[in-house]
Amino acid sequence: MKALSRPNLYLALVHYPVINKSGEIIASAVTNLDLHDIARAAKTYGVKKVYIITPLDDQKELVQKIVSHWTLGGGSRYNALRKEALELIEIEESLESAVRHIEAVCSVKPRTIMTCARDVGGRIGFREIREKFESGEPYLLVFGTAWGLAESLLETADYVLEPIRGNTGYNHLSVRSAASIMLDRLLPECC
Repeated sequence: MKALSRPNLYLALVHYPVINKSGEIIASAVTNLDLHDIARAAKTYGVKKVYIITPLDDQKELVQKIVSHWTLGGGSRYNALRKEALELIEIEESLESAVRHIEAVCSVKPRTIMTCARDVGGRIGFREIREKFESGEPYLLVFGTAWGLAESLLETADYVLEPIRGNTGYNHLSVRSAASIMLDRLLPECC
Protein backbone atom coordinates (compact mmCIF):
# COMPACT_ATOMS: atom_id res chain seq x y z
CA MET A 1 0.00 0.00 0.00
CA LYS A 2 1.35 3.44 -0.95
CA ALA A 3 2.16 5.63 2.05
CA LEU A 4 0.45 8.99 1.80
CA SER A 5 2.13 12.18 2.87
CA ARG A 6 0.71 14.15 5.78
CA PRO A 7 -1.99 16.55 4.52
CA ASN A 8 -1.54 20.29 4.85
CA LEU A 9 -4.57 20.47 7.14
CA TYR A 10 -5.77 23.15 9.56
CA LEU A 11 -8.88 23.13 11.73
CA ALA A 12 -11.23 25.89 12.88
CA LEU A 13 -13.78 25.74 15.68
CA VAL A 14 -16.29 28.53 15.03
CA HIS A 15 -18.22 30.18 17.87
CA TYR A 16 -19.61 32.97 15.65
CA PRO A 17 -21.57 33.01 13.42
CA VAL A 18 -23.38 29.85 14.50
CA ILE A 19 -27.05 29.14 15.04
CA ASN A 20 -29.12 28.17 18.04
CA LYS A 21 -31.85 25.52 17.97
CA SER A 22 -34.33 28.14 16.70
CA GLY A 23 -32.07 28.94 13.74
CA GLU A 24 -31.07 32.39 15.04
CA ILE A 25 -27.49 33.56 14.56
CA ILE A 26 -25.61 33.68 17.87
CA ALA A 27 -22.13 33.65 19.38
CA SER A 28 -21.66 30.51 21.46
CA ALA A 29 -19.52 30.09 24.57
CA VAL A 30 -16.12 28.45 24.46
CA THR A 31 -15.88 25.22 26.44
CA ASN A 32 -12.78 23.89 28.14
CA LEU A 33 -13.47 20.31 27.00
CA ASP A 34 -13.69 21.31 23.33
CA LEU A 35 -10.31 23.04 23.51
CA HIS A 36 -8.57 20.09 25.13
CA ASP A 37 -10.18 17.28 23.18
CA ILE A 38 -10.04 18.88 19.74
CA ALA A 39 -6.42 19.97 20.22
CA ARG A 40 -5.46 16.45 21.33
CA ALA A 41 -7.20 14.88 18.32
CA ALA A 42 -5.57 17.45 16.02
CA LYS A 43 -2.11 16.68 17.43
CA THR A 44 -2.73 12.95 17.05
CA TYR A 45 -3.62 13.34 13.35
CA GLY A 46 -0.98 15.92 12.38
CA VAL A 47 -3.20 19.00 12.01
CA LYS A 48 -1.02 22.13 11.71
CA LYS A 49 -3.13 24.58 13.78
CA VAL A 50 -6.48 24.73 15.56
CA TYR A 51 -8.14 28.13 15.23
CA ILE A 52 -10.68 29.10 17.86
CA ILE A 53 -12.98 31.64 16.20
CA THR A 54 -14.76 34.17 18.42
CA PRO A 55 -15.17 37.94 18.27
CA LEU A 56 -16.02 38.13 21.99
CA ASP A 57 -13.23 39.57 24.15
CA ASP A 58 -14.22 37.66 27.28
CA GLN A 59 -14.19 34.38 25.35
CA LYS A 60 -10.78 35.18 23.83
CA GLU A 61 -9.47 35.88 27.34
CA LEU A 62 -10.88 32.56 28.56
CA VAL A 63 -9.20 30.64 25.73
CA GLN A 64 -5.92 32.46 26.38
CA LYS A 65 -6.10 31.69 30.11
CA ILE A 66 -6.76 27.98 29.52
CA VAL A 67 -4.11 27.63 26.82
CA SER A 68 -1.53 29.59 28.83
CA HIS A 69 -2.04 27.39 31.87
CA TRP A 70 -1.23 24.30 29.82
CA THR A 71 1.52 25.78 27.62
CA LEU A 72 3.31 28.18 29.99
CA GLY A 73 1.94 27.66 33.50
CA GLY A 74 1.71 24.80 35.95
CA GLY A 75 -0.06 22.57 33.45
CA SER A 76 2.98 22.64 31.14
CA ARG A 77 5.08 21.00 33.85
CA TYR A 78 2.32 18.64 34.94
CA ASN A 79 1.48 17.23 31.50
CA ALA A 80 3.90 17.80 28.61
CA LEU A 81 1.66 15.89 26.19
CA ARG A 82 -1.26 18.22 26.86
CA LYS A 83 1.12 21.16 26.36
CA GLU A 84 2.07 19.87 22.89
CA ALA A 85 -1.57 19.62 21.88
CA LEU A 86 -2.69 22.99 23.23
CA GLU A 87 0.25 24.73 21.53
CA LEU A 88 -1.68 24.16 18.28
CA ILE A 89 -4.41 26.60 19.36
CA GLU A 90 -4.61 30.09 17.87
CA ILE A 91 -7.37 32.57 18.66
CA GLU A 92 -8.88 34.45 15.74
CA GLU A 93 -11.60 37.09 15.48
CA SER A 94 -13.22 35.54 12.41
CA LEU A 95 -12.93 32.68 9.97
CA GLU A 96 -11.65 35.18 7.40
CA SER A 97 -8.75 36.14 9.69
CA ALA A 98 -7.84 32.45 10.13
CA VAL A 99 -7.85 32.04 6.33
CA ARG A 100 -5.57 35.09 6.00
CA HIS A 101 -3.21 33.62 8.63
CA ILE A 102 -2.93 30.33 6.74
CA GLU A 103 -2.46 32.19 3.45
CA ALA A 104 0.41 34.17 5.00
CA VAL A 105 2.09 30.94 6.14
CA CYS A 106 1.46 28.89 2.98
CA SER A 107 1.53 31.66 0.32
CA VAL A 108 -1.79 30.33 -0.99
CA LYS A 109 -5.34 30.64 0.27
CA PRO A 110 -6.57 27.41 1.88
CA ARG A 111 -9.59 25.55 0.55
CA THR A 112 -12.37 25.48 3.14
CA ILE A 113 -14.18 22.29 4.06
CA MET A 114 -17.25 23.09 6.14
CA THR A 115 -18.99 20.51 8.30
CA CYS A 116 -22.73 20.40 8.90
CA ALA A 117 -25.07 17.77 10.30
CA ARG A 118 -28.11 19.55 8.78
CA ASP A 119 -29.43 18.72 5.32
CA VAL A 120 -27.65 20.93 2.81
CA GLY A 121 -26.96 20.19 -0.84
CA GLY A 122 -23.68 19.70 -2.65
CA ARG A 123 -21.94 17.43 -0.16
CA ILE A 124 -18.56 15.85 -0.78
CA GLY A 125 -17.52 12.49 0.66
CA PHE A 126 -14.58 11.62 2.89
CA ARG A 127 -12.84 9.63 0.14
CA GLU A 128 -13.03 12.57 -2.31
CA ILE A 129 -11.53 14.95 0.26
CA ARG A 130 -8.73 12.47 1.05
CA GLU A 131 -7.88 12.42 -2.66
CA LYS A 132 -7.77 16.22 -2.73
CA PHE A 133 -5.28 16.23 0.17
CA GLU A 134 -2.73 14.57 -2.10
CA SER A 135 -2.24 17.91 -3.90
CA GLY A 136 -0.36 19.31 -0.89
CA GLU A 137 -2.54 22.45 -0.94
CA PRO A 138 -3.64 23.81 2.44
CA TYR A 139 -7.15 22.90 3.62
CA LEU A 140 -9.12 24.34 6.52
CA LEU A 141 -11.62 21.96 8.12
CA VAL A 142 -14.34 24.08 9.77
CA PHE A 143 -16.59 22.98 12.63
CA GLY A 144 -19.46 24.92 14.16
CA THR A 145 -20.51 24.99 17.79
CA ALA A 146 -24.05 25.32 19.19
CA TRP A 147 -26.43 24.01 16.47
CA GLY A 148 -23.91 24.45 13.66
CA LEU A 149 -22.44 26.96 11.26
CA ALA A 150 -24.58 29.84 10.05
CA GLU A 151 -25.78 29.61 6.46
CA SER A 152 -23.67 32.68 5.59
CA LEU A 153 -20.51 30.65 6.34
CA LEU A 154 -21.71 27.50 4.59
CA GLU A 155 -22.26 29.58 1.44
CA THR A 156 -18.56 30.53 1.40
CA ALA A 157 -17.33 26.92 1.54
CA ASP A 158 -15.23 25.36 -1.15
CA TYR A 159 -16.67 22.04 0.03
CA VAL A 160 -19.31 20.89 2.51
CA LEU A 161 -18.38 17.50 3.93
CA GLU A 162 -20.97 14.77 4.21
CA PRO A 163 -22.30 14.33 7.76
CA ILE A 164 -21.32 11.51 10.06
CA ARG A 165 -23.91 8.80 9.92
CA GLY A 166 -24.13 6.14 12.57
CA ASN A 167 -26.22 3.00 12.41
CA THR A 168 -29.32 4.74 13.85
CA GLY A 169 -31.26 7.84 12.86
CA TYR A 170 -29.80 9.80 15.79
CA ASN A 171 -27.59 12.70 14.67
CA HIS A 172 -26.53 15.00 17.50
CA LEU A 173 -22.84 14.45 18.32
CA SER A 174 -20.77 16.86 20.35
CA VAL A 175 -18.40 18.89 18.19
CA ARG A 176 -15.38 17.30 19.87
CA SER A 177 -16.68 13.80 19.05
CA ALA A 178 -17.49 14.80 15.48
CA ALA A 179 -14.03 16.33 15.02
CA SER A 180 -12.32 13.15 16.22
CA ILE A 181 -14.44 10.90 14.01
CA MET A 182 -13.96 13.11 10.95
CA LEU A 183 -10.20 13.32 11.43
CA ASP A 184 -10.06 9.55 11.68
CA ARG A 185 -12.10 9.16 8.49
CA LEU A 186 -10.11 11.80 6.62
CA LEU A 187 -6.65 10.71 7.75
CA PRO A 188 -6.71 6.90 8.09
CA GLU A 189 -3.22 5.60 8.83
CA CYS A 190 -1.72 7.90 6.25
CA CYS A 191 0.55 9.79 8.58
